[in-house]
Amino acid sequence: MVFRKLPGVSASGMGLRLSQKFVFLLFLSGLVTLCFGALFFLPDSVRLKRIFLSKTETQPVTVGSENDAREHLKRPREQGLTSAKGETSTRLKVLSRKPALPRDAPEERVAGGGAQEDFTLPRSKTESSSERATSSDRGSGSDTYAYKKFKRCLLKAPLGRSNGRPSDPKTSERREKVREMMKFAWDNYKHYAWGKNELRPLTRNGHIGNMFGGLRGASIIDSLDTLYIMGLMEEYNDAKEWVQTSLDLNSNGEASLFEVNIRYVGGLLSAYYLTGEELFKNKAVELGEKLLPAFNTPTGIPRGVINLGSGTSWSWGWASAGSSILAEFGTLHLEFVHLTELSGNQVYTEKVMNIRKLLNKIEKPHGLYPNFLSPVSGNWVQHHVSIGGLGDSFYEYLIKSYLMSDKTDDDAKQMYYTAMEAIEANLVQKSPGGLTYMAEWRGGILDHKMGHLACFSGGMIGIGADDGAADKRQHYLDLAAEITHTCHESYTRTATKLGPEAFRFDGGAEATATRLSDRYYILRPEVIESYMYMWRLTHDPKYREWGWEAVEALEEHCRVESGFSGIRDVYTMTVSHDNMQQSFFLSETLKYLYLLFSDDDLIPLDDWVFNTEAHPLPIVRRSCLQEDAPQDKTASK
Repeated sequence: MVFRKLPGVSASGMGLRLSQKFVFLLFLSGLVTLCFGALFFLPDSVRLKRIFLSKTETQPVTVGSENDAREHLKRPREQGLTSAKGETSTRLKVLSRKPALPRDAPEERVAGGGAQEDFTLPRSKTESSSERATSSDRGSGSDTYAYKKFKRCLLKAPLGRSNGRPSDPKTSERREKVREMMKFAWDNYKHYAWGKNELRPLTRNGHIGNMFGGLRGASIIDSLDTLYIMGLMEEYNDAKEWVQTSLDLNSNGEASLFEVNIRYVGGLLSAYYLTGEELFKNKAVELGEKLLPAFNTPTGIPRGVINLGSGTSWSWGWASAGSSILAEFGTLHLEFVHLTELSGNQVYTEKVMNIRKLLNKIEKPHGLYPNFLSPVSGNWVQHHVSIGGLGDSFYEYLIKSYLMSDKTDDDAKQMYYTAMEAIEANLVQKSPGGLTYMAEWRGGILDHKMGHLACFSGGMIGIGADDGAADKRQHYLDLAAEITHTCHESYTRTATKLGPEAFRFDGGAEATATRLSDRYYILRPEVIESYMYMWRLTHDPKYREWGWEAVEALEEHCRVESGFSGIRDVYTMTVSHDNMQQSFFLSETLKYLYLLFSDDDLIPLDDWVFNTEAHPLPIVRRSCLQEDAPQDKTASK
C-alpha cells in the first residue's frame, strides 16, 4: 500500500498512529456488534422489531376497532400486508377424521374427539422468520384457545353431533341409499375414467372436454367434499392422493373462467376448510393466481375464456359482440374472497369488488341486469334478462356474499333486494293453472319459459327471506315455496318423473316442455337444491318426499350398469341415455339429496354457504377472528 507522506511527520510515526487507529476501530466495531446482537436476546418487542426489521417484512398488527382493521386491510402489500383476517397467522387445530374408525362414530367429527393436526390461518408471504417463530410459539402455547377460537369463528362442528344421521329409521335408510348411489357413481368413475374429467358410463371410458383448459380430474375435485361429508373415507383418501400426485395446474388450454372457479377453486377451498389439509389450500391459491389475467380488460370485467398457461383471455365466440356473461363474471365473489382470506392477497377481493362498482354505476333497464356486458365499454350489449342460464348465479352470489360476510356486506344485500324487487315487478308470473314461475325478458317482451337452471331460485329466495324488509319476509318465503312447487310440477308431469331442461307456460302448456330440444335431463341438481333449502327452512315433510321421488326416478331411468347417465327425453319411458355422468351430479345432486335426508347440523346453514357448485364455504366471522389471544393482548401493550 502507498501512503501519502504528511509534512512534518516521520514515516514511522505515521505508521504507529495508523496501527492505533486500526486497533481502536476494531474494538469499537466489536462493541457495536455485541450491543446490537444483544438486543435480539431481549424479550420480544414490537417496538424493537419496527426499528430493526426491514421495511419489506410484515409487522405484527394490534387490532383495535373494526374501522382500524378495515384501514389495515386497505394498505398495499408493499407496506407489509398481514392476513386478510387482520392479524398475523396463528397456528390452530382442526379435527381430522380417523379412517380406521366406523363411518358414523360420533367422536370422529365432534369437537373434542378424533385426532388433531396443524391448521394454519393465512400468513403474508413477506412475513419474517422472526415473526413466524413468534406466531408459532403463540399457537403452540395456546392450542386449546386457538382451536376453540377457530371452531367458534369458522367451522362449528360442520359434520354435526352424529354426522347428521337422522333418528327416524325411514329417513336414515333413504340417506344410506343416496350414499350408496354416490359410492356406485364414484367406483365406476374410478374404474373406467380415473383422472379424466367425467365418466362415459355406456362406453366405459373417460371424457375430457374443452371447458377446463387442459385441467384433469374434474369429477375428483368436485367429489372431495361430498365423499368426506358422506364418510366415504377410503374414496376420499384416494381422491386426496390423486390431487397430491397428479393434479397438474400447468395446463395450456382454453378454460372457462366460470367453470374452473366454481368446480376446481371452489372444490379445493371446500376440501381445505372441511379437512384442514394444506395441500388443498395451496392448490386453490395457485390456481386462483392463474385466473387473474382474465381481468386485464379496460373495465376490469373479466373475459369468459382464459389460457391458464399464457394468461391470454377472450370472450366466448357465441357471446354477443364479444361480451362477458353476467352469470360468469358475477359468480366469482365467494371463492375470491376466500382466496384473499387464505393468501393474504387483497387482489382477489379487489377484482370482484371492482365488478360490483361498475354494476352499481351503470343504468339498469327497469332495474334489471341484462345477461351480456361489454368488458371493453362497460355497457350492456343486449337487453336479455334471465334468472336461468346466463344470469342465474349472479343473483345467488349477491345474497350468499351477504350471508358469508356474517351479514356485514351491506352493498351485496342492497343489490340483492333491489334486484328482487325488479324481478318480481317484471319477471314473476302466475299461470292460468295457478303456478308461479320466472319468465325471461327480452327488451320488454316476456318469454313465458322457465329453465331447469332457474329452479335454484326457490332455495335462493328462501335463504334470503329472513333478511328482507320485515313486512316482506313471509312473502319471500311463500314465493320460494311457490316456485319450488312449480319446479316439482315440471317433474311430476313427465313420464320419467324427472324434469326437462326448460318448460313453458304458453299455448296451453303448464310447466311442460313443448320443444324437442328442451326435453332432456342431464342429472341437474337445481330442483333438488331448492328441496333441500326449503326443508331446512320449513321442515315441511313434503320436500323430503319430493326428494325421494327424484331418487327413485334417478335409479330407474338414469342408473346404468357402469354409472349414471342423463337421458334425452323425459317424456318417454323408452329411455335414450346421453352417456355422460356429469361431475356436478356427484358434487351437487347427490350431496343435496344426502343433506335433505340428514339432520340440519350436517353443514349447518348458520355457519356455511354453498357456492353454485354446492361446495360449502364457511361464513367469515371477522369480528371473532380479529380477537387477540390473552397473551397477544398483553404483549401488545
